[in-house]
Amino acid sequence: MLFGKYQFFCRLQNEAILPYFKGSTFRGVFGRALKKVVCALKKEECKDCLLRDRCLYVHVFETSLADRESNNSRLNTPPHPFVIEPPLTTMTHFQEGDSFDFCLVLFGEVNQNLPYFIYAFEQMGKIGIGKRIKGEMGQFTLEKVQSGDQLIYSNSDQKLNMAESFGTISLQDPGDYPKGSFRTSITIITPLRLKFQNRLKAELPFHVLVRAMLRRVSSLYDCYEDGEPPLDYRGLVKKAEEVQIVDSDLAWFDWKRYSSRQDKSMLMGGVIGSITYEGDIGEYMPLVDLCTQFHLGKQTTFGLGMISAEIIE
Repeated sequence: MLFGKYQFFCRLQNEAILPYFKGSTFRGVFGRALKKVVCALKKEECKDCLLRDRCLYVHVFETSLADRESNNSRLNTPPHPFVIEPPLTTMTHFQEGDSFDFCLVLFGEVNQNLPYFIYAFEQMGKIGIGKRIKGEMGQFTLEKVQSGDQLIYSNSDQKLNMAESFGTISLQDPGDYPKGSFRTSITIITPLRLKFQNRLKAELPFHVLVRAMLRRVSSLYDCYEDGEPPLDYRGLVKKAEEVQIVDSDLAWFDWKRYSSRQDKSMLMGGVIGSITYEGDIGEYMPLVDLCTQFHLGKQTTFGLGMISAEIIE
């Protein structure tokens, strides 16, 4: 699957107040900016637009099974082809001249449209983010965009270098990981919202984690590659029930976001912390490594469900 991770480096032009967790704010303003950039007919309702089949905004933000060429999927709702990883700082009050960085992760052919995303984020800087201070939101300048060490865009010369800005990502061979029983520690960096048995819980048995990883990986590959990976889904879940938790400091974290679409505040709690598993988990590590890039659970476009992993031999 085509995969790109792009670092955006920005600097505030005036004072700004941002929420504790900044992902939903970034996603909301980004959506408005992208629609402003690409919308040709300026319609309010995308579902009635004659150009929806060709529209980048619809593909990114109004993703639906009906718009896909093949509709043989088990998915109820396809995953969006992007994740915004907002600044992880808990600081909420920023001053003029402060810098803040974030990442945009793109899946599939949408990577070819990176110039539109860069321009949308430039427009987002003019629109502003956060609460109004003396009638103005926090405006910023996009200084540069990088992919790893490669400079893709610089505000100083206004040039775009797309060469090798993205690549492919795939499941690794389980043989590349340790054999037999060992431990792995999973750190949940941003709130992870997983439902099991129709409930959100501050618990994470290994088989629940595996179910979430399989859903995330299979859905992304089904939508943005050539179909789901050929895995023994039932077998992997069943075997995962044998893996034990040996240490956990998971906790529930609640935060609020305002939904402009629904015109109300919403509670968006999730699990954070770390948990260590022990067992024969080598065959699961390719899934774990992919999900450190893909995120997990609900509201991944906000940057939720960011994890890291470490093997403890």
